[in-house]
Formats: sequence, C-alpha cells, structure tokens
Amino acid sequence: MKVRNQTTNKVNVITLGCSKNIVDSEVLMGQLQANDFDVTHEAEKSDANIVIINTCGFIDNAKQESIDTILRYADEKEAGRLDKLYVTGCLSQRYKDELEVEIPQVDAYFGTLELPQMLKVLNADYKHELIGERLITTPRHYAYFKIAEGCNRPCSFCAIPLMRGKHVDRPIEDLVKEAKRLAGMGTKELILIAQDLTYYGLQAYGERKLADLLRNLSDVNGIDWIRLQYAYPSQFPLDALDVMAERDNICKYLDMPLQHGSDNMLKSMRRGITKRRTIELVDTIRQRVPGIALRTTLISGHPGETEQDFREMYDFVEQTRFERLGIFTYSHEENTHSHTLVDDVPAELKQERADAIMELQQGISMELNEARVGQTYKVLFDRKESGHFVGRTEFDSPEVDNEVLVPVERDTFVRLGDFANVKITAATDFDLYGKLV
Repeated sequence: MKVRNQTTNKVNVITLGCSKNIVDSEVLMGQLQANDFDVTHEAEKSDANIVIINTCGFIDNAKQESIDTILRYADEKEAGRLDKLYVTGCLSQRYKDELEVEIPQVDAYFGTLELPQMLKVLNADYKHELIGERLITTPRHYAYFKIAEGCNRPCSFCAIPLMRGKHVDRPIEDLVKEAKRLAGMGTKELILIAQDLTYYGLQAYGERKLADLLRNLSDVNGIDWIRLQYAYPSQFPLDALDVMAERDNICKYLDMPLQHGSDNMLKSMRRGITKRRTIELVDTIRQRVPGIALRTTLISGHPGETEQDFREMYDFVEQTRFERLGIFTYSHEENTHSHTLVDDVPAELKQERADAIMELQQGISMELNEARVGQTYKVLFDRKESGHFVGRTEFDSPEVDNEVLVPVERDTFVRLGDFANVKITAATDFDLYGKLV
C-alpha cells in the first residue's frame, strides 16, 4: 500500500466568490481531512504543496479576480513552490475548455458538481457517510447553511444556471441532521442560503416547503438565530412569513434581491413579477412580520435601461426605504438572454446611476439607524477590532450589513460568539455604537 509522506499531504484551499462557494470549500475540506490530508484555508504563509482554488464566475470583476488568483499560483508552481494546482468552482465549470488552453500549468479543472472526481485525482475516497459534514471556515458561532443547489429561474442577465445547474433540494431530514451537528459544535446562527430559498421543496416534494423546513430547524436545540438570504419575490411562499413571526429564533430579516423598480426592466430581466406586485409583496411582508429588516440588491445599466427606468428605480428605493440595500452595475454575460441585447448603457453611466442609488440609501440608512438610538438590542459578537467588540443585531447579516461597535472596557466580560444586550448610544449611516447593559 502506498503511504504518503507528510510533505505530499498538505492542501491549501482558496475560496473566492459567494457564501455558497464557502460551503462547497468547507465540504471539500471535510472530505480531505477524513482522507488524512492536512488542510488549511486561505493560508497566506502555507507550506502546503497542493493548492485548490474554488473560483467565482458570476460577473466580470469576480471572473478577473479568479483568473488573477489562478495565475498567481501558477507562477508559484512554475517556481517549484507547489507540486499540484487544481481549480474548481463556477469559473472552471463555465470556461473549463478555454482555461485548459490559456493556463496549462493547472493540473486539472473541475466543475461545481465534480467533488468525487477531484478527490479521485487526489487519491482520496469520496465518503458518502460525511454528507452534511464540513470544516467550518467562518467564526464557529455562525455557519452558512445551503439548503439547495442550482436554480430554475429564467432571469435574463444571470449565468448561475449555466454554472450550477437546475435546482436540487436537500432533504429536510438531512438538513436537520446537519443543523444538530453544527449546534453541537457551538454554532448559534444558521444563515440559510441557496440560489433561491423560496423555491425550496418543489423539486424534492412537489410543493414549496420553506415553512416546514423553518419549523424543523427552529426546533433544533442550541440554534439561537436562523437567517434567510436569497429569497426570490415571484410566487413567494407567504406561509413562511407566519413561521418567521411566531418563532423567536428566526431573525426578523429577509434578503430578497429585486433587481429593479421599473416594469420595463423587470420584464426585460424576466423576473416574473411587476412593480405593483413587488410593492404589494413588500407591504405584506412588513405587515405579517412587524419590525422585519428587508435587504435587497439592484442592477443598474441593464440593456435598454432609460433615464426614465432609472428614475423609477430611484423613486422605488426612496419610497420603499429598505433597511439594507446593495447595487451592482450590469455585467454582459455570455450565453445569457441579455447577452443577445445591445449593452447600450455606457460603463460610466452605469456607475453614476449605482452611485446615486447608494447615496440615496446612505441617507435612508442614516435615518433608520438614528431611530435606533436609545433602544436596546440583543447583539451577537463576531470579532474584536480597534478597541471594540464588533457584533450584529438580528437585523444584520455578516459582511454585508450594519455592525454594532461596543468599547472594550476593563470590566467587560464578553467573549466572541456571545450574545449580550446592548443599548445603542450613537449611529452613523452604516454602523451603530452602544454599551453593554
């Protein structure tokens, strides 16, 4: 039997892109560890002789970051500091043939669903009994929790179905088992992710089952917060709102990308919903889950976007007053329906419109944050930085939303990953400041 020596058994996994990629890397690392590999994640100073890059291929900037990272490690390999270099993820799924020609230093490219094949190349076994198990790369107290893979939506601008395939649900029993395992490891917050949370159940059960899943996860001991990200507005399962309202450990938070506020653009984007129905849905959500924080993302500069379309989106944001908002400039992606249209909005104008939306949102966020001054909230602390504990309320997701900063004082007995009650004493546009009570 071949026995690996220590120097050929170290792997450094590099993760680029979204939280779904983070979960994929964590699953990969769990499989490698079970095969007796020494695994690190994004180690800057690693003596690993194998590097695996999990790439993103969503939009131009993400693709360029992935390519730059591959080239950097290709240089390391050519310099003799690496034995093997492998690439996986969305960019590899989408452009494998081109990448093999352009960057031949990579030993093998793998798609998003080719984990068993990658392990085989590494002389490792794919261990089916580990399904649902992974090495967490986030702080231990929260974990991204992928409930489905792929997407069936026909959005004209989006290449995700090309890279991730059709929507496939994970069974409720498997997800509950994983949640219990994570809770046993100290995880307090599950951040539910998928390309489309609200589609959950249709593939596996023939009907939408997000509400049932939430009830089951809410019953897991040790899970204090459950957070929903990436909900699709069309055919939204309203029964999920009732569960959110009745269960204390489901955060009053919903990430629902709406993409635009103009009927012309929503139709061109193939979103399956009108502006009027969108406004009605937002009103319904806020009525049925009082106090909920709504996060959305928008796109500026989609082909055909006129000044009037942009003005409608601007007015929509101004009137709706989202608690959290982000905006992307349109990226012209090959093999999407939008790619058949003329990319007729200049890059400078796309950015100008995005900046105008964010300036508007900055003012809205400032007003909403100032209204929280004097209130006391339950805060989960993520890290310590510059003399402050930095945490979040239930209204905020890691990395993309507001943070709460509390000064570190001599008699402060708070550990990272702890909950504490914090009275808000000051606010800026995207941060809150407070003191422990």
